[in-house]
Amino acid sequence: MSVLAAASTPSVATQLFGSGLIGLREGLEAGIVVMILAAYLVKAQRRDALKWVWLGVAIAVAMVAIIFFAIHYGTSTVDGLTAEIIAGVASLVAVVIVTIMVLWMRTAAKNISGDLKAGMEKALIAGPVAILSLSFFAVGREGVETALLMVGYAENTAGSSWPLVGLLLGILLAAVLTVAMYFGALRLNLTTFFRYTAIFLIVVAAGILSYGVRALQTGNVLPGGSNLAFNLTPGYDPSTWYGTVLAGIFNFRPDPTVLQAVAWVVYLVVVLALFLRPLPSKPTEPTAPPAHDTHVPEKS
Repeated sequence: MSVLAAASTPSVATQLFGSGLIGLREGLEAGIVVMILAAYLVKAQRRDALKWVWLGVAIAVAMVAIIFFAIHYGTSTVDGLTAEIIAGVASLVAVVIVTIMVLWMRTAAKNISGDLKAGMEKALIAGPVAILSLSFFAVGREGVETALLMVGYAENTAGSSWPLVGLLLGILLAAVLTVAMYFGALRLNLTTFFRYTAIFLIVVAAGILSYGVRALQTGNVLPGGSNLAFNLTPGYDPSTWYGTVLAGIFNFRPDPTVLQAVAWVVYLVVVLALFLRPLPSKPTEPTAPPAHDTHVPEKS
């Protein structure tokens, strides 16, 4: 188990809230993907192909669970500097994957429905394996992002199982909301929802990056472990509500190193700027000038 993780454990409520929000966002993304695929098959009167969609989803979920527990088991069964190095590397990988996915979804979200329907149309022609593969990769992409993000997020909870419970509750709520949207019982502004939760994930990822840098400094992979940017420890109580929220959700430390602080600030400024920049507008086709009247009146 990581030495940094063992230093202080966030409250149960903090662990549930942070991981639950991650589960809700990622679960909704995956749920919307499945909803689009299922709705297309129903509309195309190909209900017989639904079983391949569900099988692909089940395999994706199993793969994600294996990835999560393999990484978590690897970081929780070793001690000392090796644990710090593994935790640091896992955190940095999680940050890279999450950043790529968040920035990709920024531009891909508006076309995802059409792309999935076009993919399913081709898959129906290709056969069951293609249908299974389409649903597997569509859901698995979101799942791998969740697994890596949760590994990095849960590293500071001293082996607690509450982050996993919160994640499952968030996914369950996402499933309920997805079903409600499918049957028209709920209307949700997904653009606004995904925009603000993506900003939340970017801030969380910045904290995971900071945590990973400190872990690698502790493991003597990166220099500067003793060079503190500031030290608020004397007047900072990690057991307060704000202390547990900052530590449990954003991986905040009252005594960050200079490299930690620089990495946190640079990541947040650069990634938020990339995410919040306006999307390029599609070039409008030039309006053709009105055609001249070339009609020649018939002679009488």
